[in-house]
Amino acid sequence: MLLKGLSAFPITPADASGRVDVAALRSLIAPLCAAGVNSIGLLGSTGSYPYLSRAERSRALDAALEEGAGRVPILIGVGALRTDEAVRLAQDAQAAGAAAGLLAAVSYTPLNEDEVFEHFATVARESRLPLCIYDNPSTTHFRFTPALVGRLSRVSGIVAVKSPAPEPQDVTGHLRELRDVVPDRFSLGYSGDWNSVEALLAGGDAWYSVIAGLFPQTTMDIVRAVQAGDAAEARRLNARLQPLWDLFREFSSLRVIYACAALLGICHAAPPRPILPLSEPAQQRVTEALKALDMKEHRHV
Repeated sequence: MLLKGLSAFPITPADASGRVDVAALRSLIAPLCAAGVNSIGLLGSTGSYPYLSRAERSRALDAALEEGAGRVPILIGVGALRTDEAVRLAQDAQAAGAAAGLLAAVSYTPLNEDEVFEHFATVARESRLPLCIYDNPSTTHFRFTPALVGRLSRVSGIVAVKSPAPEPQDVTGHLRELRDVVPDRFSLGYSGDWNSVEALLAGGDAWYSVIAGLFPQTTMDIVRAVQAGDAAEARRLNARLQPLWDLFREFSSLRVIYACAALLGICHAAPPRPILPLSEPAQQRVTEALKALDMKEHRHV
C-alpha cells in the first residue's frame, strides 16, 4: 500500500506574485523527513495548489524532492479546472519523481459523476502517475459517493482516496461502505484533523494532516499510539490539541496554520490573496493556544 500512516501537509511559502520561496519550503520539508512521516502531501489545499502556476508547482516539487532526497514519498496536488491541464501537471510530477498525485474534482460548472470519472481516468491513463482521489466537498462542492469511489478504484493507477473524516459515530459505517467497493490494497485515508484520529482507530489507512506540516513529532506520537493499539493514549494526545481543533473549525485550518508558522518564526509568508491573514485578536488566540500546548517541536513561543 503506497499511502498509509501519516501524510504531512505543509504550507507553500510564496510572495504576493505567487513565486514560491524555495528556501522557506525546504525548511518546512526537512523536519517532516526527520520526524519519519510516512509521506509528504505537497501542494494540497494547505499548500494552496490552485493559486500557483504550473511553473511554480514544478519549482516547489523540485525543492521538496531535493530536500527529501528519497527519504519520504512525495504526494503532490495535480488538480486543475481543465482535464488537459491536470494531465500536464501529473505528467510533470511523474517525470520529476513524485510518488503519487492528489487529484480533486476542481470545477466552476458543477460536475456530474460521469464527468468526474472520465477526468480521473484520463489523468491516470495519460500521466501514469499513481493517483489519490481527493474528496474535498467543502472546496469543490462535489462529493464522491461510495459507488463512484468503487468505479475509480478499478481504474489502473488510481490507488487511494482521501476523504473528509466523518463525525466519530459515523466513521465505522463510512469505512465499511468504502471497503465493500474497493480492492483489498486500495488505501482509505482521511483528512479533517479533529476527526481523523477516530478514523485511524476505526481502521483507516492514512491520516492526511494539516497540523503535521508544522508539528510532525507531535502528530507522529498519535499515529504510533494508534499503531501500537493504545487507543486511550491516542485519544489523550489528540484531546490535548483541542484548542487548535477549535481554531481550525472557526477560522479554517489554512488561516490558522499560516498564523502558527509566522508566530513561531518558521516562515513569514502570508496566504495567497484574496485570502487574508488572521486579524490581530485571532492571532492572539492562536498564540495563547500554542503557549498552552507547549509543542515539543517549538517551545520558544
